[in-house]
Amino acid sequence: MNTRRHFLTTLLGSSATGFLAAQEAKLSYKGENIQCGLVTYMWGADWDLPTLIANCEQAQVLGVELRIEHAHKVEPTLTAPQRAEVRKRFEDSPVEVLGMGTNAEFHSADAAQVQKHLATAKDYIKLSHDIGGSGVKVKPNALPKEVPVEKTLEQIGKSLAELGDYALGFGQEIRLEVHGGVCDLGHIKTIMEVAARDNVRVCWNSNDEDLKGEGIAANFAKVQSFLGKTTHIREVNEGKYPYDQLAKLLVEADYEGWILLEARTKPADRVAALAEQKKLFMDLVTAARKAAA
Repeated sequence: MNTRRHFLTTLLGSSATGFLAAQEAKLSYKGENIQCGLVTYMWGADWDLPTLIANCEQAQVLGVELRIEHAHKVEPTLTAPQRAEVRKRFEDSPVEVLGMGTNAEFHSADAAQVQKHLATAKDYIKLSHDIGGSGVKVKPNALPKEVPVEKTLEQIGKSLAELGDYALGFGQEIRLEVHGGVCDLGHIKTIMEVAARDNVRVCWNSNDEDLKGEGIAANFAKVQSFLGKTTHIREVNEGKYPYDQLAKLLVEADYEGWILLEARTKPADRVAALAEQKKLFMDLVTAARKAAA
């Protein structure tokens, strides 16, 4: 039984069944668990934590990935009581903290650098756990020219496996953002096959490279089975990225997770713009669900 339908019929009684059945006749159940959130990049970078939560609540964008070194000041330097306070702020609001967005990367030919980034990522894994988050975003980022590509991909995969094992004890997901010089989805698939951990997942990043080769559908298929609980997008009404096609692919995959806006423009009213972006993307999801019904 559909989870949301089960909840509502339990809450409202059998009288709700007819209404829900009529609604479901118009929309596919697939994609019903897609939600919209925010990455604190540009639009949220200068908002302190109370402002961030209040603005997300006002825009009804109820999930947030905290990019590091931003005005929210949620960092590993926080003491246990401070972490508990951050957790309580989110628990007292409808806004869900989804975890930390880090710059940890594991491609370097310098083993000491890789170990440094692993240690940093582990600090954020514990922090995410302590504040009530569910995962930590990391990056592949580059392919050093002096190293065979296959060796670097294997190194990244093994680093993610180590992080996945560590994160398991904290109930966290490791989210590999398709980023930088490693945006080829074939390379990402190889990394994930090396990592081979259920809690190591892909964060789709809506890059121009997604459209290369056989196109977005073929590239999406390469990593669909590895997708995690977060997906990044830019402004839906800016640029040429086919967000209608992405929404269709996510609906067809019955994706259950958060579509997080990683904005690049500078609107005068960011809260209103955030609400608008949610509507724009969810309209695409609704259209895709209608088409799939």
